[in-house]
Amino acid sequence: MMKLSAVLAFLLLMLQPLHAQSITILALGDSLTAGYGLQPSDAFPVKLEAALKAKGHDVKVVNAGVSGDTALDGFSRLDWSLSEDVDAVIVELGANDALRGLPAPQAEAALDGILATLKEKDIPALVAGMRAPPNLGPEYQASFDGMYARQAEKHGALLYPFFLDGVAAEVKLNQADGIHPNPAGVDIVVSRILPSVEQLIARVAGK
Repeated sequence: MMKLSAVLAFLLLMLQPLHAQSITILALGDSLTAGYGLQPSDAFPVKLEAALKAKGHDVKVVNAGVSGDTALDGFSRLDWSLSEDVDAVIVELGANDALRGLPAPQAEAALDGILATLKEKDIPALVAGMRAPPNLGPEYQASFDGMYARQAEKHGALLYPFFLDGVAAEVKLNQADGIHPNPAGVDIVVSRILPSVEQLIARVAGK
């Protein structure tokens, strides 16, 4: 007959929460993800991972940000950025398309391709939207700004409407270029996107 202690140990093992599994999130993005102008420890993926762990999530956030990347650049390196360990992806792309005034349909087609690929591989995605500069005109703004919601809905991805919410145009939260967040700005980005990333984790756990 099994000892009572052994029975209890077995039951505790069986009752371990499903969300205890280790999860790997790929942060696919540009300089805003890569951590341009920052110490490595202040980059968005590093601070996001720390915030998630502080909330009890067993998670690894991989920095797949490349400074200067357009949405098409991100799409072109998606396949080799994905490893067998990747459980979910945060897509933060498009800022460079808008800064260079590249055609919005080109960026949207790339975003479409990224999300279609992830959907085919059954990898949950969170789309982090951007906004076009006002000097590009209302028509460009409408086309560009709206593509994130359109593609997220099309592919059933989660949407965080504006990656730089609460940080854009705030002098004290940005570096001297006025574009890239400083460490305090990254903290704001992380705190605001955190609930959406937790929804992403829930999708992984629910698969």
